[in-house]
Amino acid sequence: MVIEKQLESTLPCCVIEHSETVENYLKAVFHMSSVGEPAATTTLIAERLGVAPPSVSAMVKRLEENDLVSHAGRGRVVLTDHGREHALAVVRRHRLLETFLHRFLKMGWDEVHVEAERLEHALSPRLEDRIDEALGFPTRDPHGDPIPPKHGPHDEAWGMPLDRTAPGCLFLVERISDRDSAALRYLAELGILPGVELTVQERAPFDGPLWVELGGQRYALGSTLTRLIHGTVLPATGQATTVSTDLTSGA
Repeated sequence: MVIEKQLESTLPCCVIEHSETVENYLKAVFHMSSVGEPAATTTLIAERLGVAPPSVSAMVKRLEENDLVSHAGRGRVVLTDHGREHALAVVRRHRLLETFLHRFLKMGWDEVHVEAERLEHALSPRLEDRIDEALGFPTRDPHGDPIPPKHGPHDEAWGMPLDRTAPGCLFLVERISDRDSAALRYLAELGILPGVELTVQERAPFDGPLWVELGGQRYALGSTLTRLIHGTVLPATGQATTVSTDLTSGA
């Protein structure tokens, strides 16, 4: 497969060159501004990207001069409408690549994030469209993350975290954060994937684990895991539409 280099030059709507670095900053601000993430500040962006705070300050200034980000209160950095449009384009390529790598190349859902990070900056619009078509125009990636449409509105809402769900509830898993590969492998071994329903049974006292039931088996999940899992509390009947992510355990 040949992947065409796409973003070496300035895009028609921008003065700034949309390099890999620029795209990574826009994507970082997008993720940190989403539900369940801390607000994007210079310090937190530096930690997320592994760069020095002065470098972040300089880049944020460039992005602000090009109407891609703006400053909000308490030192927060937010995307402008223009910046969000470009961030969503990167997120779309990333999640399409994750889905392609998982479904066609049979890579584990714990492996695809790192590979997609490398490839997302080099994917041409033509190849992006071909991958989307070959996948059948998916709306979710293997982790349950919504794939932004090429045109139109996008909802990035994360839903209820499992760690805030009360005992006795039936919980539909919709999304699981892809930032911890070891946690993803463990959850896949338990069968806790997007689209499954868990019964939340009890929480052990003194910050103990949350006990859930799945397929007749009880599992104790620590806070590190329950904070990664998001979804919807179902009515007592358990009637709901499940999320399709094309994820198979142990793939």
